[in-house]
Amino acid sequence: MCRSYTAKCGCRILADMGKLQSKFRKRSDLYRASQGEKVDNTFDSQVVQYEPAHHGSISTVTNLSPDLCVSGGSDQAVVVYDWKQGRMCQSFQGHNREVTKVMCYPGSTWIFSASRDKTVLMWDLNQGDEPIQEFCGHELVVNGLAISPEGRKLCTGSRDNWMCLWDIESAKCEQRTNISRNLVTHVCWVPSSSSLVQTSEDKTIRVWDSRTWQVTNTFPAKQYIQTHCDVSPNGNYLVSSSNGFGGQGCEATLWDLRQPGCKVVEYRGHLQTAACCMFLPTPPDGAAQVATSSHDGSVKIWDQNSAVCSGTLCLDGAGPLVSLAPTDSTNLLCASFNNGLHHIQVGHQAQVFGAESGGAGAMEIKVVSRF
Repeated sequence: MCRSYTAKCGCRILADMGKLQSKFRKRSDLYRASQGEKVDNTFDSQVVQYEPAHHGSISTVTNLSPDLCVSGGSDQAVVVYDWKQGRMCQSFQGHNREVTKVMCYPGSTWIFSASRDKTVLMWDLNQGDEPIQEFCGHELVVNGLAISPEGRKLCTGSRDNWMCLWDIESAKCEQRTNISRNLVTHVCWVPSSSSLVQTSEDKTIRVWDSRTWQVTNTFPAKQYIQTHCDVSPNGNYLVSSSNGFGGQGCEATLWDLRQPGCKVVEYRGHLQTAACCMFLPTPPDGAAQVATSSHDGSVKIWDQNSAVCSGTLCLDGAGPLVSLAPTDSTNLLCASFNNGLHHIQVGHQAQVFGAESGGAGAMEIKVVSRF
């Protein structure tokens, strides 16, 4: 049976890529940019080093507020960190194995964490250092977490092939469905909708109706395992990322959710597994963009519609970059296996040439701080 706790504690987080991890090269200097894209390599002397959020690898990060992020790593802690001030606010302990995902409910102090210990814990930043709720019932590592738009339901997905829907207040599992070979890697709730999207190690993407807890659409299978997914703020598009190696696979794909299974463009350029893909907040009068991070140690920014790579940041020695959290249109947090969390700034340089010579502003991507 599941326990219900009355206070809040912490978690520990490490992304379980399991079988979907491909062998990666730690030398990201082997990465080469495509013609026309800008590559930045940030040296330590240019980066502010804050107190480390974790001791060991970090595999998941998300936003709690405009100033606070939540992350987890191999030190078995879920950490709330003020990335603007460079200080740790809270460190929670609770899981007895690595945590695979963290999720926050927008506008609240709720934090959810999934783990290799097969459970999901719920925390409240304002209610002490013990978890306030526990959701148990999976038989293997939990990789997927998604909260309904109104904040009443929680969806979890696991490598045990089960997709579960929980009532958050009671921690009761209301719906559960097992699909053969559906080893869940990530789950997203479509904004302002009853639909969810999930990726799987069986290379497919499934759309679920939370009211009936049935799969309403299954996208055509990709060539490689789908590692992650994200839904655009307007709910019209989905981006998913692929496992791979040696430049084979390693892409992200844009899909039109209004025409399920309709592939719009692919973002190709990573040399190893594309571990995370996210829609970036669109700047005023700016173009829609997508960010990807990879086991090849690079972060790429893409024009959403044309699939042109605007810029690449190579984090030499950081190892696999497995999680991204955009905070606004110019700031992005990135979790790495070797070098902690990175605050990345994304912007456009001034035009090098005058308008008459047709010069275009190149995208500048740089690491501002590490923690």
